[in-house]
Amino acid sequence: MLAGMAPLLHRWFGARTPLLMAALPAGIAAWLLAQWPTIVAGDTLRLEWAWAPGLDISLTFLIDGLSLLFALLISVIGALVLAYSGEYLRGHRDLPRFLVVITAFMMSMLGLVLADNLVALFVFWELTSVTSYLLIGFNHTDATARKAAQQGLLVTVGGGLALLAGFVMLAVAGDSWSLAALVERGELLRQHDLYTPLLICILVGAFTKSAQFPFHFWLPNAMAAPTPVSAYLHSATMVKAGIYLLARLHPALGGSETWTLTLSLVGALTMATGAFLAIHHTSIKKLLAYSTVMALGTLTLLLGIGTPGALSAFVVFLLAHSLYKGTLFLIAGILDHETDTKDVTAMGGLRRAMPLTATLAVVAGLSLAGLPPLLGFVGKELMFASVLGATAWRWLLLALAFPAAFLTLAVAAIVTLRPFYGASRETPRTPHEPPFSMLAGPLLLTSLSLWLGLAPGGLDGLTNAILAGIGAPGAGVHLALWHGVNLPLVLSVASLVLGALVYRHWDRLRVALRRLDPLMARGPEAGYTALMAGLVSLSAWQTRFLQNGYMRNYLVMTLLVLLGLVGHAFFFRHGLAIELGLSVHFHEAVVAGLMVAGAVAACVMRARLAAVAAVGVMGFSIALTFVLFSAPDLAITQLLVETLTVVLLALVLFRLPRFATLSTPLERLRDLVVATLTGGLITLLMLSVLSGERLPRISDWMVANSQPLAHGHNIVNVILVDFRALDTLGEIFVLALAAVGVYAMLRFHAGEYEARDDRRSGGPSDG
Repeated sequence: MLAGMAPLLHRWFGARTPLLMAALPAGIAAWLLAQWPTIVAGDTLRLEWAWAPGLDISLTFLIDGLSLLFALLISVIGALVLAYSGEYLRGHRDLPRFLVVITAFMMSMLGLVLADNLVALFVFWELTSVTSYLLIGFNHTDATARKAAQQGLLVTVGGGLALLAGFVMLAVAGDSWSLAALVERGELLRQHDLYTPLLICILVGAFTKSAQFPFHFWLPNAMAAPTPVSAYLHSATMVKAGIYLLARLHPALGGSETWTLTLSLVGALTMATGAFLAIHHTSIKKLLAYSTVMALGTLTLLLGIGTPGALSAFVVFLLAHSLYKGTLFLIAGILDHETDTKDVTAMGGLRRAMPLTATLAVVAGLSLAGLPPLLGFVGKELMFASVLGATAWRWLLLALAFPAAFLTLAVAAIVTLRPFYGASRETPRTPHEPPFSMLAGPLLLTSLSLWLGLAPGGLDGLTNAILAGIGAPGAGVHLALWHGVNLPLVLSVASLVLGALVYRHWDRLRVALRRLDPLMARGPEAGYTALMAGLVSLSAWQTRFLQNGYMRNYLVMTLLVLLGLVGHAFFFRHGLAIELGLSVHFHEAVVAGLMVAGAVAACVMRARLAAVAAVGVMGFSIALTFVLFSAPDLAITQLLVETLTVVLLALVLFRLPRFATLSTPLERLRDLVVATLTGGLITLLMLSVLSGERLPRISDWMVANSQPLAHGHNIVNVILVDFRALDTLGEIFVLALAAVGVYAMLRFHAGEYEARDDRRSGGPSDG
């Protein structure tokens, strides 16, 4: 509701509207914080409304440790981004549209992480895909933004289709649509025959949403979106939807060798890929985007390892990443807003003009680099310890995780040191500190990262509550900043040294890496491009072949498909069961003969008026058939429609082209064969129906249940409104869509006529 009111609120409050709308997520965050003691104590909150009781589907929301963490991140960072966007997009003509979509996205994301029903979760999942498409393509006049939005939509929605199939199989295997129930049936699910296919489908959906290799390419391209969108969608919310789903289903699907190997290897490969690709770029948003890919790979890796230590590392790394990445994206927007450039090589010495921004950037950068005393350091130490404690592919995982760690440290130095330190560089716009509304978000997120780094024990309660919900109950984790000198610390120090070397020689390294550009151009994104080109070619071919503008070809194709599908089911799956004990009265035979004669005459007549009359004879014969079999309502409908059709044909008769032979004798023979086969199949189907009932009549069920279930005595109304509600709703939607289309065409042509009149009169009318 708030999203729909955004344009009206903007009309009333102007530039203050984003700050006003930020009160909603702020209020949600306050309410969620009030539930913290309850959740930490091990309890859960559950709200349920019956949605489709006949299908055992309810709109159920569940708040436990995992959903509380995600909901807090979504609401807190959402409030900060809304306040930030008011200044960032000040004066932008499309600010109301931005507020509508980002608020809708925020509510969809909250619904996703709180939903306890698979159907509701999938609905919210797809809503986030659609709204993120609109946000990425916010600058719709920019071809790059449109292309990036389309790419992100196709990749995530394609994965969503696989996820839907996985959810259906999961509900069948677990005999429930409730996540809470499915989580408790992990042993049953892992032993089910559908486990492997449902796992593959769910992983594809999660991997596409969370930009795992080889689907990682859409995320950096999505940086065409405005910076508030990047800060919100691609650091704390949408890209973590897949991670949330994997964590939520970990107790149900985790623990198998397939789960462990797939998540561990894909996560580690995504880590290394994201970190390696990051150092190729000079755009600050691309640098941050690829480091986000690295972080998402890390979270997947930790879920794959699945030990209590790895799951606690997952929680800490998830929170740390959201805090420092949200800060750095917002600071990237500040730099763009104040200097009018995103290229870090074009910036330098900005700390003199922007000292507070520089300080916040450095603190967030230290957390990204995994240096003490920030929360990122705690997460990195736990990550190394988890990899070293992995039971499978330990050294391969370490070989991928360690380079990702020191390359990420180099990226942190690039995005925080290059713009603010060194020699001053002239930028397109004279920089200065931004308004407080743009600094409030980075200030709060950085303060939280520093405070939780110094006292990570404050997360113990929530961490243990989350671990209890994702498969590690009773772990009793205690987080600390210092664990003494150990191998993870040694790896951290080594990554610091190597990261510093990469940063020092980054310019030369970047030039050297350009030799790999031809090889990287053949990567997964090239496969996506080839797939899209193939789809276009396939569409062009099928359009030429099937949709060539000739109605007779459309009919032939439709009837051939009907013959193939229905005929196969009728003859090969069910078999013929026809009893020809039919009695036909003389008057019925006369009506049938008139119908046949009319149809044949319409096909062979050369005179147009005679053909129209023959069509009328056939139509009126059908109406007589309805009368003979006690269906007066259908007879009246048929009579009215047939009369109208004949009248209209007669009115336009003289505007129709003369009859011409447009088909060859062979094509006419083909049409005769198809028509004969179709008529024969329908006849056999009708005879089969009349020969006996294979299933109970649905009409008997509707008559018996009209009053008890729908509380209605008018059975026709009950059928339309209750039993066939979705069908009726679809018909209403089609009529509404047609009405909108007609209205748009009328308005379009009215505009054309007005413009034409203006040109004729020499200018617009003053009257």
